[in-house]
Amino acid sequence: MAATPRFRKDAVAVPETAVPEAAVPEVGVTEVGVPAAAGSAAPAPTPAAPEGKHPVDEVLPPLKMFTGGLQHVAAMYAGVVAPPMIVGPAVGLSATETAFLMGASLFTAGLATLLQTLGFWRIGARLPFVNGVSFAGVTPMIAIGKDQGENALPVIFGAIVVAGALGFLAAPYFGRLVRFFPPVVTGTVITLIGVSLLPVAFTWSQGGDSAATGHGSMKNIGMAALTLVTVLLMRTFLRGFLRQISILLGLAVGTLLAIPLGMTGFEAIGNAPLIGFPTPFHFGAPQFQAAAIVSMCVVMLVCMTESTADMLALGRIVGRPADARTVAGGLRADALGSAVSPLFNGFMCSAFAQNVGLVAMTRVRSRFVVAAGGGILILLGLCPAAASVIALVPLPVLGGAGIVLFGSVAASGIQTLTSAALEKDENALIVAAALGIGLIPIAAPGFYHAFPEDLLVVLDSGISSGCVVAIVLNLAFNHLGPRRSPAPETTPAH
Repeated sequence: MAATPRFRKDAVAVPETAVPEAAVPEVGVTEVGVPAAAGSAAPAPTPAAPEGKHPVDEVLPPLKMFTGGLQHVAAMYAGVVAPPMIVGPAVGLSATETAFLMGASLFTAGLATLLQTLGFWRIGARLPFVNGVSFAGVTPMIAIGKDQGENALPVIFGAIVVAGALGFLAAPYFGRLVRFFPPVVTGTVITLIGVSLLPVAFTWSQGGDSAATGHGSMKNIGMAALTLVTVLLMRTFLRGFLRQISILLGLAVGTLLAIPLGMTGFEAIGNAPLIGFPTPFHFGAPQFQAAAIVSMCVVMLVCMTESTADMLALGRIVGRPADARTVAGGLRADALGSAVSPLFNGFMCSAFAQNVGLVAMTRVRSRFVVAAGGGILILLGLCPAAASVIALVPLPVLGGAGIVLFGSVAASGIQTLTSAALEKDENALIVAAALGIGLIPIAAPGFYHAFPEDLLVVLDSGISSGCVVAIVLNLAFNHLGPRRSPAPETTPAH
């Protein structure tokens, strides 16, 4: 919803050797929260954390931890509950069972986020990295559901368990690919992440449901615009802590204004039970079928690619570049979270890009703030009544705030590209081709309609397809292709 270590102005890959955390220098942070490239003019100084800690490891006061975590939850809530809302009815679940699936998704998203932020052993990126249900798996899961009928969810859960286990084993090898993500690749991918998420914000701004009567009405778009203006004004005029939670305040103001307009109500709170633990294997024990496993393994690879890009972007934003070990740890957390998720009736977990934008915008880089958000997600999963309070935020309000969030991600990518040596024709071509192909699913959603459904898992994701193109072209032009030696110096005639 959810990348980049770039230190140099050329497209040569960074060394594969992992850099010890203590050896990573503090770097300046620009207005959008992205560390300035080497050689850039007058970078803004990075605020020093107390006791010599990196800001990522700083523990903030309880109130700031809670409100910051709540802000992350508000930014990603709709993205977490959307996949179960789609998959549930598609596999024949009732409204009550679908609500149970949504609560399970919140619970497992919280567990996966804690794995990423706190970590243990070699598991977890230990960055302010939010995990939740991956949208990449929605289409394959619906396809599995059509084939399996009543056994749909057990077969889906079994496939996710196997895909998560294989992803866990592959994580260290995937982590070594960091050196193939120089600024020209990561800047392109970050830009695509932001641009790919913006249509989601636009859909929310219209009302979310294209079949609804008021979809795209002036009331919906006006409420989104009002929320957007509110967030911008708060970001401009507020200072300190209030400025950092401007997104949360904007969502609160927009929701309060929406109540008298009839755009939200409190019925969901009254109907929701106070306690609701996601009973393990509620829909039956996992079943293992080869076709479903292959399909979800492809989704796992897509999620690992997107998570790698998001980790690299986040590492740059917070001033702690993600090396091979960090990426491997983050991918292990993704895979382990995915493998454990079906135990509690959840789906595959991966990075949420929208929260990367929130970190870039607020410049609150503490991973413990995001861990607090993970704790809130777990409580929401255990308390449907509390989850329904977050659900009070109308989609147009969320869409107005989302425009700022997702636009911040795209701005971070553009800034990264300024250090990608685009004066080199090869690098300019990499950006042009990757952005062009990555924008196809956004600009022409039915472009690949004649392709096999298995390929659509990658092709219909602009982030995944653009990332693959950028990596392949970078390999071709800057690693495998003929190296251009500098022109020989000429001796002036005497």
